[in-house]
Amino acid sequence: MEHELWFTAILNGLFGHAVTALLDVLARIPRLAFVRPEDPLHPIANYVAGEVLVFLVIVVGALILRSRLSVENPGKFQLAMESFLEFTHNMVDEVIGHGGRRYVAMIGTLGLFVLLCNVQGLIPTLVTPTADIHVPLGCAVVAFVYYNYHGMREKGLLGYLRHLTGPMLAMAPLMFPVEVFSNFLRMLSLSVRLWANMLAGDQLPKVFTSLVPIGVPSVFMALHVFESFLQAYVFMILPALYIALATSEEH
Repeated sequence: MEHELWFTAILNGLFGHAVTALLDVLARIPRLAFVRPEDPLHPIANYVAGEVLVFLVIVVGALILRSRLSVENPGKFQLAMESFLEFTHNMVDEVIGHGGRRYVAMIGTLGLFVLLCNVQGLIPTLVTPTADIHVPLGCAVVAFVYYNYHGMREKGLLGYLRHLTGPMLAMAPLMFPVEVFSNFLRMLSLSVRLWANMLAGDQLPKVFTSLVPIGVPSVFMALHVFESFLQAYVFMILPALYIALATSEEH
């Protein structure tokens, strides 16, 4: 069993009994028995607590930003968020094109969430949530549902299914299963790419710290920061590309 971190202990102390009761109810459903916690007193795992902490940071940051918004005298935090928003605007304009601004909130929030999860492990006593496969997979599922929903919303259910059959109706029996498999493969590649990179970035500094405790760990921590930003960017641009493909007029 993994070592319980301080924030995880707080959440388990406050909500552990309620979470266990909920999971016990879900476990009674056929094929959902696996959700029953191994330790009923500590049902919340470290990676879940890490996600909750990131969510709280985003919410509190948004409230602080809203209370301090200023046109004439913007603060550093506001300028940083405006730069991030402008970056997201430019990215969706380039990748999605006309109408892409409607997806900025989702893509920006997803990228910010992934970034904060990635760098959280650099803070002592905290973990990197994205180094656990459940977190990247959850984010990938959200992106998968989101772009398919907007594809159906834009084209209608039948139009979207027709979109998956390819440009030639004669090739539809072959193209449709290929396209469906390709869509699910996107979700798998999104999650595995993020998980593998962050797991390596999280574990390498620990390994080299035990071997060479001076100097070398700092290099790997810098690489971890770089990889954190890179993977967050990937988790923004690929869903944007998938949205463009799902909502485009031509296949």
